[in-house]
Amino acid sequence: MSVILENVGIAVRDLEEAIEYFSALGLTALGRDEVSGGWSDEAVDLDGNHAKIALLATPDGLGKLELFEYLHPTAIDTHPTRPNEIGMHRVAFRVDNLDEALGSLADLGHAPLRSVARYRDLYRLCYVTGPSNIIVMLAEEL
Repeated sequence: MSVILENVGIAVRDLEEAIEYFSALGLTALGRDEVSGGWSDEAVDLDGNHAKIALLATPDGLGKLELFEYLHPTAIDTHPTRPNEIGMHRVAFRVDNLDEALGSLADLGHAPLRSVARYRDLYRLCYVTGPSNIIVMLAEEL
């Protein structure tokens, strides 16, 4: 059996804000749509759902994010998953220049949770706040 990661889906409060954030990291919007009812209700097990969606790709074309903003039912605000909680914790990107990436996100009002850390002699990395309380890890290979 062959398995290929298609995308990671993230619900957001504001689709435009999320697209701006991930575009600042170099992702490109591949397409947008608005989905509701029928197949969409079946797929996500949520009757009467209605959402705006956007698919973004990493510059290498291998990674994709599907962002969705629920119009109905009303989205439920949650807090970010803590590092020791069970559940989806973060999405990670390798960047070629961590300082430049952090600068691009700072221009949008997003800052590291704490500071830049060094993992052995392999990576400089940090966790950054994102739109809708998304946690994003950025790692620069050394």
